[in-house]
Amino acid sequence: MPERNIVEAINNALSEEMERDPRVMVLGLDVGKLGGVFRTTSGLVERFGGVRVVDTPLAEASIIGASLGLALAGMVPVAEIQFLGFSAQGFHQIGPQLAKYRQRSRGRYHCQVTIRAPFGGGIRSPEFHSDAVEAQFVQTPGIKIVMPSNPYDAKGLLVEAIRDPDPVLFCEPDRLYRVGRSEVPDGAYTVPFGKASVAREGKDITLVAWSAAVELCLRAANRLEEEGVSASVLDLRTLVPLDVETLCSEVAKTGRCVVVHEAPLSAGFGAEISATLMEQLFYDLDAPVARVAAFDIPFPPASLEDYYLPSLDRVLAAVRKTLES
Repeated sequence: MPERNIVEAINNALSEEMERDPRVMVLGLDVGKLGGVFRTTSGLVERFGGVRVVDTPLAEASIIGASLGLALAGMVPVAEIQFLGFSAQGFHQIGPQLAKYRQRSRGRYHCQVTIRAPFGGGIRSPEFHSDAVEAQFVQTPGIKIVMPSNPYDAKGLLVEAIRDPDPVLFCEPDRLYRVGRSEVPDGAYTVPFGKASVAREGKDITLVAWSAAVELCLRAANRLEEEGVSASVLDLRTLVPLDVETLCSEVAKTGRCVVVHEAPLSAGFGAEISATLMEQLFYDLDAPVARVAAFDIPFPPASLEDYYLPSLDRVLAAVRKTLES
């Protein structure tokens, strides 16, 4: 079985889906001739032509609005927003339009649109390139939120997203794009939405994460093992739909939980996880649910990035404090 990194897994998924279904097309800034800023669409325009791989202007609202129209006309667009933080320039097309179109048309029209967007810190990018704003879209009913953390899931979840009849926001961990390789088979397969993955088994505490934070939690679990602490790591995979059943069953096994994410702490999705566990597992919890997140400030310059993002030391400190409770 071939081994791929996340960039190669995404490219493979796009290529195979475009080969399978002539309605599938890719559009966005620099996706054609350049092959995407991270080269995730490399080679697609040469293979499928400029009608199905379309370089657009720097205009996020137009990219999403065009995708909505294309979907209504019968195409299956995969739109790339160069960084998730840029989605602010097109949110009025994503939330009020794309996400609501099935409801506003009384079910007559669905919008088979996938929006791909890299996000997160660790690559020393400027300004709002690294913003983790996934929770804003959770507050936008009608769109599914997908957060892969590894190459196998990246391909399977992207194929699932492209084939889903409703709009999907597919958030890609840019700092993991080329970090490590794993087995990713040729040929189509899907990873279903709403099915979390137990990335590591443990009995003392459960670390809950998504996207690049999963890799951080796995490193923390390895360090904790040296201290005699057995930590499980739960990869949510999708925030909408959320796999509440697996979340609760895994945390119930240990009675303790630390949630890790890159978004700012206040009103981040970790707060939703904490509230869900309190409502569902109040008498099974042996300690308050802890959260390790970014600080409630704008994303800082590159020289301060390591202090802003969740770190191994901060995760370990939260685990130790939770175990002492």
